[in-house]
Amino acid sequence: MSLTQATEKTVRVLRFDRMQRGAHWANALLFFSLMFTAIPLYFGSFFGVVLPRHEIEMIHLWSGLALPLPIVISLIGPWGSAMRRDVRRINYWTRQETRWVRTLGKSELDTDKFNPGQKLNAIFVGASIFVMLVTGAMLQWFRFFPVPWRSGATSVHDVFAYAIFFVVIGHIVMALTHGEALRAIFKGWVNKSWAERHAPRWLEEEQLDSPT
Repeated sequence: MSLTQATEKTVRVLRFDRMQRGAHWANALLFFSLMFTAIPLYFGSFFGVVLPRHEIEMIHLWSGLALPLPIVISLIGPWGSAMRRDVRRINYWTRQETRWVRTLGKSELDTDKFNPGQKLNAIFVGASIFVMLVTGAMLQWFRFFPVPWRSGATSVHDVFAYAIFFVVIGHIVMALTHGEALRAIFKGWVNKSWAERHAPRWLEEEQLDSPT
């Protein structure tokens, strides 16, 4: 059931199931590992401060190779139905949502489970996983690629690395200032009153899907 009655008589709505929450935190852990190890890789003076260079390089390499796994695992099999629905939500944009983006949030919006800003963040994360994996593989196994490709891969990898740092920091700041949404990624649920204010279109869908 998506709707449950809490002991304090507050109606709760399931926003993320265990698989979705597990994929989020596994993905976050891998991103933080990559960001932490990227600092000495970009600024050589940090080598040896925490770990030797070779260990830093190996952690960065294997974290990068593992980065797609939490998302892939959360999408396959019967346990991935909620995640697959959310991917479809993220990829579906209404005219109202595109207008909201064009007007920088000043136009009217009947919000789904995710607002356009959250959708853009998810799309960026998915694209960055793919781009960083491909360019990182080209930099690691450079002998298999021509010099122009390697030069291009280095530039793209660097640009996306800086963008990831910026987006992740922004994501954390936004999460810390939205306590109800932050609780959902820990416990899975939000109050119905919050959903009525911030995701009415999604709440209506959940209520239609819930048995009476």
